[in-house]
Parts: sequence; C-alpha cells; structure tokens
Amino acid sequence: MTTLPHPLFTVTVETGPGTVHLRIGGDLDYDTSGELAARADACLEAHGPDALHLDCTELRMCDSMGVSTLLLIHRSTAARGVRLHLDSPPPFLERILAVTGTRHLFETSGADEQPEQAQADEGTMYGVPPRTPSG
Repeated sequence: MTTLPHPLFTVTVETGPGTVHLRIGGDLDYDTSGELAARADACLEAHGPDALHLDCTELRMCDSMGVSTLLLIHRSTAARGVRLHLDSPPPFLERILAVTGTRHLFETSGADEQPEQAQADEGTMYGVPPRTPSG
C-alpha cells in the first residue's frame, strides 16, 4: 500500500500587544486539526492575549474534525475571556458555520454582511431557493 503525501498545512504565529494571529493555510482536517489546536493552546498559555485571530485566507478545506477543532479553540478562549476572531473565512467555511448554527461564536470584520450571504448560499447548497425576508 502506498501512503499518499500529506496535504500542505501551515500555521504561522504572529504576536502583538494583547493579540495573537494564527495564519492557517491548507486543509484543516482529521490529520491536521491537532496541530492547530496545539498551536492555539500554546499561544494562549504563552502570551495570555486579549484576542486570538484565526486568519483563514489560505484555508482550502475544512472537514468535520476541523469544525470540531474551531469549537474546541472557542471553548478555550471563552474560558480564558479571550475574544476569538475568524479573519477572512472562505465562503465554504461561512456555509459550514451557518448550517451548523455556530457562526455567532466567532467575531469577524464585516460580520454583518457575511452571515447573510452564508444563509443565502445555504439554500443553494441544498438545491432549494434561498430564504427571503418575508418567509
């Protein structure tokens, strides 16, 4: 049996006064979620930030284990009183969070516009027309 190469996954840490940014690249899945969780926990312990930003600009895919890891990070930050931000979440991640009802757990810039688009895309994803404000 041949082992397939592991997809490239990166987590880059940038710190500032009271803030930690984790830049996530590649596929967040069963094989890589542990790395993100460990890195986030280490940053929370070492830096004691007021805010943790997960920059998802380069995120290509997120499976159920990836979502579970995002929720695990949310629990860790909430327990410490740290604000958790999802920066630049791709449309597929917005849809996943909207469908699972977990979108409200993460702060973003321009958050007022993105969840509405995710709700509109949700209907398209299941092959039904999007919901309208009237019903």
